[in-house]
Amino acid sequence: MKFEKKHAALLMGVALWNVWTWGTFIKNLSAAYERGEQHPTGYWVAHTILIIVNFIIAGVLGALGWKAWRSADRDA
Repeated sequence: MKFEKKHAALLMGVALWNVWTWGTFIKNLSAAYERGEQHPTGYWVAHTILIIVNFIIAGVLGALGWKAWRSADRDA
């Protein structure tokens, strides 16, 4: 499959959306921690792992999107 600019834009858009939504989640999670909400340690660990994995996914999607965008520019 050959990526076109529309595919690249979609990949980068999904990556940005992922970063924005999980960034908001980090803000809300840290606010809950600062308020002293009582949760088991597993809750904080699980959510931290989810955040890290989703930022890695966003990085991969963003890199693929950027590479596809540059490739589409070269082929045009």
